[in-house]
Amino acid sequence: MPDKKVVRARKAEKRRRRVRGKIQGTAESPRLTVYKSLKNVTAQIIDDDSHRTLIGLASNSKLMADLAGDDKSKTGLAKKVGLKIAELAKAQGIETVVFDRNSYRYHGRIKAVAEGAREGGLKF
Repeated sequence: MPDKKVVRARKAEKRRRRVRGKIQGTAESPRLTVYKSLKNVTAQIIDDDSHRTLIGLASNSKLMADLAGDDKSKTGLAKKVGLKIAELAKAQGIETVVFDRNSYRYHGRIKAVAEGAREGGLKF
């Protein structure tokens, strides 16, 4: 019988490939990808044509330490990550992005990052 961790990792990789097969980040509309661990959320804006990360931000970075304030909930912090990454993207002239949720369902912290980015002015 296969190990549970191996089966779970295979299923996650399958979901990730299915999502990534439908989207492509370009110079005009880069890809906003989200990764979540048990404690933190990371968001990156990636140009797949040139294979480079344009902007990266994590909830445990120094930029976010000042913005955390009183709201220490993981979902609240994820929304602030979305707002901040939208602000950084606007500063670089990025208006539209393609959202990549990886293998995660669109709810909870993933949804909070997306909503924060939309509130910050990014168009999906």
